Amino acid sequence: MIVQATGLTKQVLSGDQPLTILHDVTFQVEAGDSLAIVGASGSGKSTLLGLLAGLDVPSSGSVQLHGADLFALDEDGRARLRGELAGFVFQSFQLLPALNALENVMLPLELVGAKDARRRAEVSLQQVGLSARAHHLPKHLSGGEQQRVALARAFVTQPKILFADEPTGNLDAATGAQVIELMLELNRAQGTTLILVTHDEALAGRCGKQLRLAAGRVV
Repeated sequence: MIVQATGLTKQVLSGDQPLTILHDVTFQVEAGDSLAIVGASGSGKSTLLGLLAGLDVPSSGSVQLHGADLFALDEDGRARLRGELAGFVFQSFQLLPALNALENVMLPLELVGAKDARRRAEVSLQQVGLSARAHHLPKHLSGGEQQRVALARAFVTQPKILFADEPTGNLDAATGAQVIELMLELNRAQGTTLILVTHDEALAGRCGKQLRLAAGRVV
């Protein structure tokens, strides 16, 4: 079991009233699985993803990531665990504008002091079909190319888990389909567990499992 969520609840104050965004969410994900978290806008999908990744803290409940109790750790401990286990892909790509494609992909490896960062980044860019664009800045790449760079960066550390938040949200249907294929291919090739939030029923249907939320509850 690589992810185990138990009784996850998230409340925030709306004015002076408590607002429950997630209510008692419990599920588990096996290593190597792909899980789509689906539901209407405002159903709590991105909040749940943030809790699973330890980017946010629940009001109650727990998350076990690869056997570690995420919320028994302090913020630095959670960041360390994320660095060891997880890759991230966002709707808005989150590439650094001053770095070219290759440098963006090298960055997570350089942050952990990997000696062969350049070679591994070149291989990762090749896997997403972007070797020819390695020295282009993000502003000179299309949206689909930027998302492929983001995928190369997420997979270059060979994470055990990839968290993706609306990875096709800013792409047209054809480009989105290419990115989906790539993500699922990397998921298969590396055995990475894939957990993604999506509105895209086609993408959700390609995942091994679906978790559907409505008003913060699992349906």
